[in-house]
Amino acid sequence: MQIILLSRHQGAARTLSLDMRWLLMAVLLLVGVAGVSGAAVGAWWAPAIVDPAGEAQISQALDQQRAEVTVVRRDAQRQLDAFAAHVAELQARLTRLDALGERLTELAELDASEFDFSLNVGQGGTEDAMGDAAYAPPPFMDELDRLSLRLDSREQLLEVLEQLIGERRLSEAEYLSGMPVRQGYMSSPFGRRVHPLTGRNTLHKGVDFAAKPGSDVVTVAAGVVTFSGRKSGYGNTVEISHADGYVTLYAHNQSNLVQIGDLVQRGQTIARVGRTGRASGYHVHFEVSQNGRVVNPASYIARVSDVE
Repeated sequence: MQIILLSRHQGAARTLSLDMRWLLMAVLLLVGVAGVSGAAVGAWWAPAIVDPAGEAQISQALDQQRAEVTVVRRDAQRQLDAFAAHVAELQARLTRLDALGERLTELAELDASEFDFSLNVGQGGTEDAMGDAAYAPPPFMDELDRLSLRLDSREQLLEVLEQLIGERRLSEAEYLSGMPVRQGYMSSPFGRRVHPLTGRNTLHKGVDFAAKPGSDVVTVAAGVVTFSGRKSGYGNTVEISHADGYVTLYAHNQSNLVQIGDLVQRGQTIARVGRTGRASGYHVHFEVSQNGRVVNPASYIARVSDVE
């Protein structure tokens, strides 16, 4: 292929010879470059193509998360409701403890100002700071802490009150007082008398209480049974050791209801009224001794009005 070029100034003509193969390659090269540039520009300007399957998966994941959040929120609400009910129960128990403590203080005739159940037990002390921690417990934890503190305070007061009442009861239980029968009367006092069976002038070491056959014989103080059996002249007999060296004796019983080593409380039934041994009728022979020496039981029997 030949191309003729003409010049405007000189009017001369020039001829170029081109090979068709090279011309065709140049044209193809230009077309290829233009196609690549157009594709790049089209990709830049064209909107993104949305994948329907991917959009469905995203929507499903969001729905699942919403459902999980709903379940967690429901569980949290149930827990808060349960906590509120528990706090209300603690408050009710605390109110009952306060009422019980005040009642016990009144019954025990203790100083109300010393056992004031409307106040907390005095506590305190320095505390070390926990660094720069900015954590603050939620409000309901503060309420729970206050309730716990009040419960601890009431428990300490009740423990002290229980100890005082227990010590008082122990002291009163060891205190000899009252008669050895629930119903009856004194039929023979302590001291010298004419023996109802022999007619001799003898020393009566105890006090006799006439009572119905088979009725209760009761202790006049707490103690330990040191003898339960028959004694010459006394018949069925029970002896009980008490504090401060005291020993009480209950004789002529129809039957004994306790054994050696038994712990007994004041007013406990230990035997039945009888007439075993040397007795003219149904009664209880009651003796009191201290450190082995027989004493007049009259003063201890009279104490019943001071204790009951």
